[in-house]
Amino acid sequence: MEISREAFLPTVYGNFRIRAFKDGDGEHVAIIKKPLNEPVLLRIHSECFTGDVLGSLRCDCGYQLEIALERISQEGGVLIYLRQEGRGIGLFNKINAYSLQDEGFDTVQANHQLGFEADVRRYEISGKILKFLGIKRVRLMTNNPKKIADLGEFGIEVVERVALEVEPNPHNINYLRTKKLKLGHLLTKV
Repeated sequence: MEISREAFLPTVYGNFRIRAFKDGDGEHVAIIKKPLNEPVLLRIHSECFTGDVLGSLRCDCGYQLEIALERISQEGGVLIYLRQEGRGIGLFNKINAYSLQDEGFDTVQANHQLGFEADVRRYEISGKILKFLGIKRVRLMTNNPKKIADLGEFGIEVVERVALEVEPNPHNINYLRTKKLKLGHLLTKV
């Protein structure tokens, strides 16, 4: 794993430090707000160009990113931003999945139609980044139990799951229901 130097990152959410990490899976970043008192508040966020950058209402990703950055800015912590667009299938295939969803498939069915598993993301790099930062115990902002289990496999203790749920809208309600019913996400508002 290659590690960049740390740099200052002023944002609308607050002032952070940022560091990039490169491995066989691509380039990822850690956005850091000190102090990092354990258990460290942590969000592992997979890239979502449509939600994070364009403000798409089809998902909850952009909202989750904003909430996580605001909380980390206030409390201290780390946001690991993984370049795993579309649950790991890439932007091109994600747009193809969107088209299939327009035809009536849910997000899991669309991925299967394209020849992918429901979720092909991997979290090993998160464990490596956390170990580099010296973090062993976290309060993980997530609705995805798979992230909790995966971090445990890398020797990171998740002492608390911090819910990161947003209000559904007419464009993402079916997506959120699918995440809950087919992917096991811990959602209460759908």
